[in-house]
Amino acid sequence: MSAADKRRRRAEELRKEINTHNYLYYTLDRLAISDAQYDKLLRELQEIEQSHPELVTPDSPTQRVGGKLLAQLEPVRHSVPMLSIRTESDYESSSAANFDTRIRRELSLSNVDSPIEYACELKFDGLAISLRYEYGRLIRAVTRGDGEVGEDVTQNIRTIRSIPLQLSVGAPEVLEVRGEIYMRRSDFEKLNEQQRALKEKTFVNPRNAAAGIVRQLDPKIAAKRPLSFFAYGLGETVGWNMPAKHSEVLDALAAFHLPVSSDRKVVQGADGLVSFHRDIGERRNTLPFDIDGVVYKVNRIDLQIRLSIGTRFPNWAVAHKFPPQEEMTTVNDIKVQVGRTGRLTPVAKLSPVFVGGVTISNVTLHNEDQVQKKDIRIGDTVIVRRAGDVIPEVFSVVFEQRPPQVAAGDVWDLYTSLGGKCPVCHSTILREQDKVDWHCMGGLHCPAQREGALLHFVSRRAMDIEGLGEKLVEQLVEKNLVKTVVDLYTLKLQALVELERMADISAGNVIAAIQKSKRPTLARFVYALGIPEVGETTAKDLARFFGDIELIMAARQRTLQYVKDVGPEVAKSISQFFSEKRNREVVENLLLEAGIRPTVDSEISKHVALSGFVAWLKIPQVGEKKATNLAAHFGSLDRLMSATEAKLMNIPGVTRKVAESIRRFFSDDENRIVIEQLKAAGLKIGVSGAESVKASEVAGKTFVLTGTLETMTREEAMEKLEKLGGKVSGSVSSKTNYLVAGDKPGSKLDKAKELGVKVIDERQLSRLIRENRK
Repeated sequence: MSAADKRRRRAEELRKEINTHNYLYYTLDRLAISDAQYDKLLRELQEIEQSHPELVTPDSPTQRVGGKLLAQLEPVRHSVPMLSIRTESDYESSSAANFDTRIRRELSLSNVDSPIEYACELKFDGLAISLRYEYGRLIRAVTRGDGEVGEDVTQNIRTIRSIPLQLSVGAPEVLEVRGEIYMRRSDFEKLNEQQRALKEKTFVNPRNAAAGIVRQLDPKIAAKRPLSFFAYGLGETVGWNMPAKHSEVLDALAAFHLPVSSDRKVVQGADGLVSFHRDIGERRNTLPFDIDGVVYKVNRIDLQIRLSIGTRFPNWAVAHKFPPQEEMTTVNDIKVQVGRTGRLTPVAKLSPVFVGGVTISNVTLHNEDQVQKKDIRIGDTVIVRRAGDVIPEVFSVVFEQRPPQVAAGDVWDLYTSLGGKCPVCHSTILREQDKVDWHCMGGLHCPAQREGALLHFVSRRAMDIEGLGEKLVEQLVEKNLVKTVVDLYTLKLQALVELERMADISAGNVIAAIQKSKRPTLARFVYALGIPEVGETTAKDLARFFGDIELIMAARQRTLQYVKDVGPEVAKSISQFFSEKRNREVVENLLLEAGIRPTVDSEISKHVALSGFVAWLKIPQVGEKKATNLAAHFGSLDRLMSATEAKLMNIPGVTRKVAESIRRFFSDDENRIVIEQLKAAGLKIGVSGAESVKASEVAGKTFVLTGTLETMTREEAMEKLEKLGGKVSGSVSSKTNYLVAGDKPGSKLDKAKELGVKVIDERQLSRLIRENRK
């Protein structure tokens, strides 16, 4: 045997031995060799593969360490939808009996027929996942998502040692395994200890930790964090003679060396369900991981199929939760926390109480509406419970124990409790109409929002500063190197080099990226400021209309409302943001000290008929007809604004009362300022539509792009349409003017046809763009 053959055979032996030990330890909870012996085997395999890369296989244990950094998680459509199962809201044993009764009724079984056989399992508290194996090899791992489309998390899932990269002999051509990613309590505690030692953020609970790790964009980080897996069902299968019962399916998955919980049981009828629920409930605190209930499934697959006909959800299964643990305590105070986005959240400060295995002294009250709905007041006795056995909540107030002085007081009010000011930076707070959350308007300078404001400012769709990720921004804030976004532009190379995980080259790249960002488009710059309620589309509309950041900053609320899709509440938010002196200072310093020079990449037609503009002004007692008559008679806005009451009364339909209303309107300084601001933005007010540019098939129209385009990317098409005044939306609605259908258009095409939206192809789109260029 040649040396090459010996190396190949040895590598195969090592892979097989290591995979066997992984299965014994992570799936069967059995330890056959010491950690030192295991590490020795793994090192030998690594040395062989490093010296001879041609011997590396995709299912080698060495390939679990994590791949390259991901830019984002890619969407994947499930071949078989990942459906959620119904949850019984009643924690009592009657829920199990009700489920059995419903199943018997739907199967037309009488009282004399035999009991139904059920497979009973645990309801794990983690993250649902779908693993796709082809010819026994793990090909893809996808989160549940919305049940139809999930996210590709394969690189992270490959790092979980309890998940085999290669199934044992006998696996079918295609086997999609559905299961739960979770974290054992002991592993969770160790992970948080490590986080504290590193002075990094700790995780709230095992479920959130598992979900965050699975969706981590750096697989190398995921590889260092302990996760586990249990299989509980199937998706698509090809080339497999599937067993007749669900319990036998789980047995088969276990035979393929997939981890399946041993806390499962086949029972007969309602009595068996009740017994299983009671047994698990009594010992759930002794389990090494969190659960929030049990799951009942009709065991026979043929009966499952019968029960699923004509339904969107699996009628043959139900989740039966356990009652949350509750205790009474006292509300000592209600404080307000400021989140990274400026959101204000009331938090109840409680007399410490032990609930569900943990001591609780702080509980989020979510928002002012929730506090007022439950009428929670300082001094109240309340019932605290851990919803889903995880998240603490104030469930209700014990009104019988409310002290007289508390009863005589007012309902808690966030604005009043704060005196209308942010508790951190003392800026104005604002709540939009029909919205539940209050926000601090000191976004660019509020210390509580500093990290969030910086991350938004540097993000790809904003200033697009590469290299400034969450970890680096966190260090810049923690070490007080950056207090506002202006400080980014004065950062020195040496200050970055001294930070954790930063080398000369990396630091130099960050500095270069910061300098490169000094010429953003005005739309990107406006979006980067993080003005509440101003997304990318609104930022583009503001930039295209005003063309200058100074004009936007000075604009009155009424002026802002002339911009397309900017209503009273959004205008109020923009105006309030720039009315904060320190926000204005930050923007001015970005322009003057940092040297940022926003550019306008596209504008819109600003020609408008005088009659239409007068109607928009909404002068009291002046409707569209009077606006038309006024425009036709005076011919210009200046002449109309300076007209006397006598001249106004010469117009048909204009009485003395109407004339007085018009004079009062144009004499008002605020109204005159709005008009002057619109003129300064370039608004051309003509006698009629004759001065307007010809009607465009693009400007003002809403487009939706779907499928693959051949001659341009969807981003290029979006940019071209927006430069011509068009709007590109992500979803089809009755307001959509055109659906541009490329190759493989998907469900959006069906929706467009259903709503009667005009459908065009790429060739027709190119013609529209070409013919409507200015």
